Amino acid sequence: MATKHSSRTTGQNLAGWLFLSPVILILGLFLFVPVLMAAWVSVSDWGGRGSPFSSNVSFVGANNYASILTDGGLPTRDFGTALRNNVYYVLLVVPLQTIVSLILAVFVNQRILKAKSFFRTAFYFPSVTSSVAITVLWLFVFSYTGPVNKVLSWLGIHGPNWFQDPRGIVHLALSGLGVNKVSALADHNLLGISLWDWLSGPSVAMTAFILMAVFTTSGTFMLLFIAALQAIGNETEEAGMMDGAGALQRFRYITVPMLKPTVFTVLTLGLIGCWQVFDQIYTGTQGGPAKTTLTPAYLSFNSAFNNQQWGQGAAIAFILFFIIVAFTLLQRLMLRDKDEVRPRKRKARRQQVALANATSAKEGK
Repeated sequence: MATKHSSRTTGQNLAGWLFLSPVILILGLFLFVPVLMAAWVSVSDWGGRGSPFSSNVSFVGANNYASILTDGGLPTRDFGTALRNNVYYVLLVVPLQTIVSLILAVFVNQRILKAKSFFRTAFYFPSVTSSVAITVLWLFVFSYTGPVNKVLSWLGIHGPNWFQDPRGIVHLALSGLGVNKVSALADHNLLGISLWDWLSGPSVAMTAFILMAVFTTSGTFMLLFIAALQAIGNETEEAGMMDGAGALQRFRYITVPMLKPTVFTVLTLGLIGCWQVFDQIYTGTQGGPAKTTLTPAYLSFNSAFNNQQWGQGAAIAFILFFIIVAFTLLQRLMLRDKDEVRPRKRKARRQQVALANATSAKEGK
């Protein structure tokens, strides 16, 4: 019996690997092999012609990474500028799209709401629309003669040329208060950018892209929250009502904690998507004005394909990869369930108690 069972298990395993082999082959050929090639390019002086594994290509070690992170030249300043822009993009887009998508999901999930299908379609429609088309539309909306400035002119406000002002919104607000520069911040640099520029905030153009990202991604995450809300069930809500909890109390103490796995998924997907923002920048501003919409993903493309600095372009891509992994792990650490932590703490306490007992026993002898 045991032999028959083991042979059956072996046959099932072989059949499973047989069915998986086409997918593994495709992923290996079109995903893992290019990644390994890019890793080699990031530590070589390949110029973009011929094979990167030819004898003319030399190994340069971490030189490409050093030119980006430590040398202090133009590549370092460009990367620092791109990193600053993307940090503000992530800090604003990720929480805003999470909150907006949750609010939309709660609104659409109301039992008394009529025409739910219409609202779901309307809220989700921007997510399936071409990002290039929405970017072109956004450029028109925020252009100097666009609808936004037209409405501002009706209010007696002369609107700015949104995509030409290189100043950050924090600097704009401070200049309105008469503060143009803080010398203590301007004298210290990080990645070739002064701390004063690091604290400039996103430019007006990047702020417009931030609003566009929230507008186009909230619908997708709304569907995830709707599925999670429907999985909770009405029994939980009714139990909260029986205990005398109001609507806000039920949402805060019952609904939100039960949505924690979905919140983690939404934050993770949003974080990865925001660090990889490229097509809006490529279609819209290509890093302008004054590189205030430059992002690491676009900088990687520009370094490799436009400036023929293939090693630096690949190095930027891998630095961006490690940034995404680091932030994802940090987010996982911050949002992990307390139930996962308590067993580890109890195990550590038991080990400490056992060690203390063993030590005291030895001392007693």
